[in-house]
Amino acid sequence: MPVEISAQNLASMKESFRADPANRIRMNAIIKNGAEAAAEDSRETINNPMVFSIEIPTGKITEQKKSGRCWLFAALNTLRLEVMRKLNLETFELSQAWAMFWDKLEKSNYFLESILETLDEDSDSRLIAHLLSDPIQDGGQWDMFCALAEKYGVVPKSVYPETFHSSETSAMNQLITNKLREFACSLREQRAKGAGTDELRAQKAAMLTEVYKLLCLCVGEPPERFDFEARDKDKGFHRDLGITPKEFFDKYIGRALEDYVSIINAPTADKPYYKTFTVGYLGNVKGGRPVKYLNLPVEEQKALAIAQLSDDEPVWFGCDVGKLLSRTNGIMGMHTFDYESALGSVFNMNKAQRLDYHQSVMTHAMVLLGVNLIDGKPNRWKVENSWGKDSGQEGHYIMTDEWFGEYNYQVVVNKKYLSAAQLQAWEQEPITLKPWDPMGSLA
Repeated sequence: MPVEISAQNLASMKESFRADPANRIRMNAIIKNGAEAAAEDSRETINNPMVFSIEIPTGKITEQKKSGRCWLFAALNTLRLEVMRKLNLETFELSQAWAMFWDKLEKSNYFLESILETLDEDSDSRLIAHLLSDPIQDGGQWDMFCALAEKYGVVPKSVYPETFHSSETSAMNQLITNKLREFACSLREQRAKGAGTDELRAQKAAMLTEVYKLLCLCVGEPPERFDFEARDKDKGFHRDLGITPKEFFDKYIGRALEDYVSIINAPTADKPYYKTFTVGYLGNVKGGRPVKYLNLPVEEQKALAIAQLSDDEPVWFGCDVGKLLSRTNGIMGMHTFDYESALGSVFNMNKAQRLDYHQSVMTHAMVLLGVNLIDGKPNRWKVENSWGKDSGQEGHYIMTDEWFGEYNYQVVVNKKYLSAAQLQAWEQEPITLKPWDPMGSLA
């Protein structure tokens, strides 16, 4: 074929399309209903009911609304069960807005420090472009949540409720991003005129004070202490006056977050199994917990998740949620849509190829609440989402085990479940990946 598309090429394409009578039927169905509706296969839903041999009860479904805070919702949904169990509560919700406030402030500081560390980089370098692209995006990672909780604690949602801009973050993010890019421009221009790093860092306090003000205006001023009151399922009353967010975490949750580790499955040639990894310029709290992953074969990743679920503890996980997802039926399955029949086209990339060629990355974090085992092997998993009760099956989703293998990338488990060999692998110093590596994507 020549460089350009010729008339002969077009004629050949038309002939090929018309040669298969099924293409007209496919075309008419897709034109009227869309490719997804035309391809949806109800057998995947029928074959995977919302029934599980291991299942953890939880509270009411939460809703992140028009925000990308799934990682915070998922993390707080795993922790709220501790409060519910200790106080015998029917349901409970921790403040996602609280965690978001501190995340935005810390990300702003992280960004400005990254700019100060790269002052001598050319303005058109890939690294500078990466840093400037989305400095306070809503997304995050498990370790980033831990860094926030360890520094700022947590509060009940009733103490620091949702606001317009916590639930719909785009305009707030744009305003703060404008300021951060303005600050980056100022720092880099002053450096070009001979200003030293210490002199420039001294200006950072005023810059962060401006960001803090914008966050307070959009989300509300965070309290230093608060009164906590709750009534349990047996009508018992609980009160704790003047408690701090850190004290609340220690008293009502009390988990040692440093015991929880991120297990990824990234079967690409550049990421050997049984090695640990971190990502350059990925984080939020300077001086806090860094992002760290242990890469394991997917069957070992699944076994660790099953071990934690079997001990009645939910599992935070990160996946590429949009792939082969039916929101209507609440299922993520490799056969949810029969695109091969509907389109007459086969999609052949494997998991490693999808990562290498930007076809798939982690996009969303949720919570595993259950698994169905047959002769000790999983065939489907119960998922708690944060898209509200009208999404999926009353807010819950089913993930087939086959889909887990192809599109799930990360689970967080207590390191007590790791084998001696896995624990030894975890203790290795991490290999630093480039900032734009697929495993640097945020949920």
